[in-house]
Amino acid sequence: MKVAGKQVIKNLLGQIPFTAELYWLMRQNGRPIQTRFSLKHLQAELPEIVAQAVELRRGAPSGKKVFIFATLHYWIEHTALLGIAMAAQGHQVTLGYLPYAEWREPINRFDLRRQNVYARRVLEQASPLIEPLSFLTMRTSLVRLPDPIMEAVRLVTTYDAQYTLQMENVDPQSEIFKLRLERNTEAARAAYTYFKANRPDVVIIPNGTIQELGIVYRVARQMGIPTVTYEFGDQRQRIWLAHNAEVMRQDTTALWAARNGTSLTAEQFERMRSLFMARQRGALWENFARAWQGTPAQGGSKIRAELGLDERPLVLLATNVLGDSLTLGRQVFSQSMADWIERTVQYFSGRPDSQLVIRIHPGEVLTHGQSMADVVRQVLPRLPEHIHLIGAKEKVNTYDLVEVADVGLVYTTTVGLEMAMYGAPVIVAGSTHYRGRGFTYDPDSWVNYYKLLGQMLVKPAAFKLSRQQVESAWEYAYRFFFEYPRPFPWHLVRLWDDYKARPLSAVFSDEGRAQYGDTFRYLLGEAVDWKSILQAGA
Repeated sequence: MKVAGKQVIKNLLGQIPFTAELYWLMRQNGRPIQTRFSLKHLQAELPEIVAQAVELRRGAPSGKKVFIFATLHYWIEHTALLGIAMAAQGHQVTLGYLPYAEWREPINRFDLRRQNVYARRVLEQASPLIEPLSFLTMRTSLVRLPDPIMEAVRLVTTYDAQYTLQMENVDPQSEIFKLRLERNTEAARAAYTYFKANRPDVVIIPNGTIQELGIVYRVARQMGIPTVTYEFGDQRQRIWLAHNAEVMRQDTTALWAARNGTSLTAEQFERMRSLFMARQRGALWENFARAWQGTPAQGGSKIRAELGLDERPLVLLATNVLGDSLTLGRQVFSQSMADWIERTVQYFSGRPDSQLVIRIHPGEVLTHGQSMADVVRQVLPRLPEHIHLIGAKEKVNTYDLVEVADVGLVYTTTVGLEMAMYGAPVIVAGSTHYRGRGFTYDPDSWVNYYKLLGQMLVKPAAFKLSRQQVESAWEYAYRFFFEYPRPFPWHLVRLWDDYKARPLSAVFSDEGRAQYGDTFRYLLGEAVDWKSILQAGA
């Protein structure tokens, strides 16, 4: 009761002007607030960062009008550093932000305003270089959004609910949906209002698919403003970039158009083979920060014996983690990934002339939502002898299954690309970056899917990839892993360790500019010239 009463009081105080600001002056005295919303690392490093940036800015030509947006404390810290780096090059930078620590939990207005005061005080230390702008303080309650933007708000809200609950069928009346709809609508109004009055040359946003990040991206695109989204994968000192697109779509079209048909050198092939072997073994490799398997490969013969597999055509269905940004909105002919799995399992229940192995993504051990294993069991509570379900926690190496499979079925997982590297025919059901690159089978309807699957089960050897297709898959994999991610000094994970190793003075030295200069230009909206990059050596 005391906690509930305290929240009521805070909600009331949050509606009264300046209460949070007065509380900050009287009680905080400049100290960080005791919440998860912490900018302490940024606050500690800002004096040195600003000093270096001011020095670098001297004599820099006047640049672009740049707007960067972030929410959540870790993205605010990253974008603040990025914004200062842009300002050091002579650009006029505005950093828009929302002072949330959580996207899925409500917060009373008083505490939110306290976090806002705290964020403003920290960011104001960089005010000689960037202009902080809190979306929280903008008066936008009466703003009417155009219908296309409201449609975008509903789409992103659906993504948010799917991402948070890790399930594809979400209830618009659920608490998380209502919370995300409210916050996304507020963010859309603020972005729309700001962009109408202050049109930047470029908008830079992390992720660009979910939460307020996805909202601001879509508002900017609806208003025709050049927009760059960015994200980070497993590789340290590498960044993914997209121009006027969601970076999590991983659109490699321009890269592949520039490089398709160019054979790998012996050195490039050996590097790709080394990475592939590390992925099989579940080992760390070079600048990759995680292993891909928890169990080392033991060989195809052993997995055949363990599962009791025979000589009937063997189909491997590899799932994704539900709710991952790489699966949101990726349906092609199915309603969702779960729908594709359900109908595929139903199909195979009537095909005892084949064997289906369903490998649940090992990453599910870290999630809390619906498992794809549950989807399978809802269709077939008791599996027939020719259908095998490998759970996320089971000590099975996926690459042992890849080795023995005659056919692969995937939604968006990279396993499909790796199966093609083995020469196996792979049917891709979702919109993934390697779909349509010439080494997978890509049906666009259920009719085509079932027809293709039926033909493969009758004679899988007839669909085995040609040597040229296998070589193409290897070429593509190399481009995707080693050329698509561009060099960048500061990964989101361990940001401040990266900054200490590569401060502004190093990044914008002659050596640093040679390594990272192009990437900063791409972040500012300059088109990536893949041919020039690749001729110079990626």
